This record gives sequence, structure tokens and C-alpha cells, in this order.
Amino acid sequence: MKDVVSQKLPMTSRTGTGKKSIEERAIKLAQYIIDTKDTVRGAAKKFGVSKSTVHKDVSQRLLNINYTLAMQVRKVLDENKAERHIRGGMATKMKYRNKSNAS
Repeated sequence: MKDVVSQKLPMTSRTGTGKKSIEERAIKLAQYIIDTKDTVRGAAKKFGVSKSTVHKDVSQRLLNINYTLAMQVRKVLDENKAERHIRGGMATKMKYRNKSNAS
């Protein structure tokens, strides 16, 4: 009978996916962000991963995979960052408008 412990299994990441699928995810995330102009938070929600994972995939990993795509994503992320204070102000305005209507 063969000892189960002595069998060699391929090394994978914590989630059980290999390096290739991480690279594929990074490319899919980048294409999604470019196509939809969505935020890191929106992309994370859509793909079911954390914001940290999205950010690392498109900011670090993608540079080694596809530099041109990484620069396109960087442009969208920079636009989102520049608009962040406006979206936050609009959300606050809506919040207090809804509270005053409920009173």
C-alpha cells in the first residue's frame, strides 16, 4: 500500500488556484476596470475578492504581466481617485437630504 504522505502534490496558493489563474484574474480585473471605469471597491465586489487583492493585482502583478494594460488601469484609478471627494460629498448630501425628508 502506498503511503499517502509521500505523494508529491503541486504547490498552489492558499485558495488552491495556481499562478496562471492569478495572472488571468489580474487581466480580467484590469479589463473590467478599464471597460466600466469602476472603482477598486466595485471591482472587488463584482469579482468576489478583497479591495487589497484588486489593488495588488492591478497595481503590482499586472506590471509584470502586461505593462500597457497596467498603465491604462492606472489612468482610470487616478481619475477615480481625483473624483473621490466629489462622490463622497454627493453621498453625504443624499444622506442628509433623505433624513430631512423623513422628519
